[in-house]
Amino acid sequence: MRVSRTFVVVSLVASVGAGCRSARPTTPQVAEPVVPLLQPGAPGAATRDVSVAAATDLSAVRVSAADAAFMQGMIGHHAQAVEMVALIPSRSDNPQVALLGQRIDVSQTDEMALMRTWLSDRGLPQPDPHAHHNHDAALMPGMLTPEEMARLQAARGPAFDRLFLEGMIRHHRGALTMVETLFASPGAGQESEIYGFASDVDADQRMEIDRMGAMLQEMSK
Repeated sequence: MRVSRTFVVVSLVASVGAGCRSARPTTPQVAEPVVPLLQPGAPGAATRDVSVAAATDLSAVRVSAADAAFMQGMIGHHAQAVEMVALIPSRSDNPQVALLGQRIDVSQTDEMALMRTWLSDRGLPQPDPHAHHNHDAALMPGMLTPEEMARLQAARGPAFDRLFLEGMIRHHRGALTMVETLFASPGAGQESEIYGFASDVDADQRMEIDRMGAMLQEMSK
């Protein structure tokens, strides 16, 4: 019986193709890497690993009384700093002090607006930013008393520059104390927005403290 050449060729091709398919190696299944979930610590503290369940809980964090008190208190704290830098143009001839004052004015004015918006968005009361003018008012850490503000207002020239820098360094250190108190309070500082804001305040004020300390040293030479 004669076998068609076409049939032979087709049969051979099919056999070879089947052999290739059976010999093809399978692609190994690679396990997806497990990405750790990290919760940032307070300024200066280490981050920590958290479970998926814990991360879910953190996403639903609520504002605490300490969070609200921090924002309300920091508005008055910033307001006094802005009052202090407003004295510079009429009392100082030092260009470095003038530049520092401009930076503080811009940054802290913007931050006061941010804090007011944060409070408003959460239906929390707005504080009186000028309450510290009252002699019987409780002052936030580092704030100048009315008597100290009066001495600053009366000073001129290099005497003003020194009083201003010394007062503002103390003022900034008070802000650091407020941040530390916030993060030390149980359940406080966990909301993402307040955590980011308080961390920025901590970093910015530390840098300005170093800058003002260097300026005071330069004045002492």
